[in-house]
Amino acid sequence: MNDATMIKEQRLYALIGFPLAHSFSERYFNAKFEKEGIEDTEFKSFSFEHIDTIKEIMGEYPNLKGFAITIPHKKSILPFLDGVTEDVKLMGACNCVRIEDGKLSGYNTDVVGFEQSFRKKLESHHTKALILGSGGAAAAVEFVLRKLNIPYRFVSRVGNEEKGVFSYEELTKEILEEYTIIINTTPLGTFPKVDEAAAIPYQYLTSNHYLFDLVYNPAETKFLRLGKEQGATIENGYEMLVLQAEENWAIWNNS
Repeated sequence: MNDATMIKEQRLYALIGFPLAHSFSERYFNAKFEKEGIEDTEFKSFSFEHIDTIKEIMGEYPNLKGFAITIPHKKSILPFLDGVTEDVKLMGACNCVRIEDGKLSGYNTDVVGFEQSFRKKLESHHTKALILGSGGAAAAVEFVLRKLNIPYRFVSRVGNEEKGVFSYEELTKEILEEYTIIINTTPLGTFPKVDEAAAIPYQYLTSNHYLFDLVYNPAETKFLRLGKEQGATIENGYEMLVLQAEENWAIWNNS
């Protein structure tokens, strides 16, 4: 009996993205199934570069009940969905899909995970934010900052003055004094490329700053380490991942 046949006899949940060498989801969910005695259920990772591959996967695994989504498919999945929540419509990004009667429904649980984890270390002097990156994860961060009434600006390799986007080269001491929250939504620093970090002027960071990195492996990225050396408050993305994973599970099993 081959692997595909065995999986088809069970309920299957999955993670899609590219690449997935750094992902914790498969280990997390299979450990959850074993610990909680959830039988005839498996979690599998599907690493593919082109989003059209999702049609092949659904054809091969008709028992697929839902899947989580990571870089780079959080936006490109949208045309494949039969329905989405208002949150997904607003932010244009989806990280959780429930499959029922062949219909794909899209949700965004990044917002739940990020907000709950982010707020724990938020203080009164953390008043404005810089968002590093502009992908699907950045859309969820932007959504939460709007909800919390925290002004923000994006930072990317190429600035755009008309859209209010800073380039990394434009970040000055004065800008960092004004923007005391810095959120990394890029994959920079993810294992195994642990020597990478966003090119911000770390020497201008102080104990007034709060650095949040959506990367969780390693637990302390170079971005966070350089911030900590300047006295900044830091937080990685592990708790956010756990929170959104549990929210995904609730959505997949909500009858």
